[in-house]
Amino acid sequence: MKKIQAKNRPKNLNLLTIRLPINAVVSILHRASGVFLFLALPLFLLAFQASVHSAKSYAELADLLDGWFIKLVLIGLSWAFFHHFFAGIRHLLQDVHWMTSLQKARFSSRVVLWLVGFSVLTFAVCIW
Repeated sequence: MKKIQAKNRPKNLNLLTIRLPINAVVSILHRASGVFLFLALPLFLLAFQASVHSAKSYAELADLLDGWFIKLVLIGLSWAFFHHFFAGIRHLLQDVHWMTSLQKARFSSRVVLWLVGFSVLTFAVCIW
């Protein structure tokens, strides 16, 4: 039997200097945005409960959501939603073997980032 020789490749174990491809960045951000949305779910449910409880609680919630800091938080949540939505569609299309070559996957990653940027910018203009 032949003994398999290990290649002496350079190893870079510093995670701060590794440059990930755009496909990996979109995939990692897809997971992070999903976790972020999951953790924010109790806040969404509390806000929904307050909005349907009474007219007074709805007015209080509307006043609370009108602050500039809350608007920034909502813009961050909108980024998580839009990124998770568009990257999820991209992943579903890749599951059916659409745009799976490296060049097409890079293109679809860029399209996702552009769609997310446009959607978040549109949302920010609408709520401000």
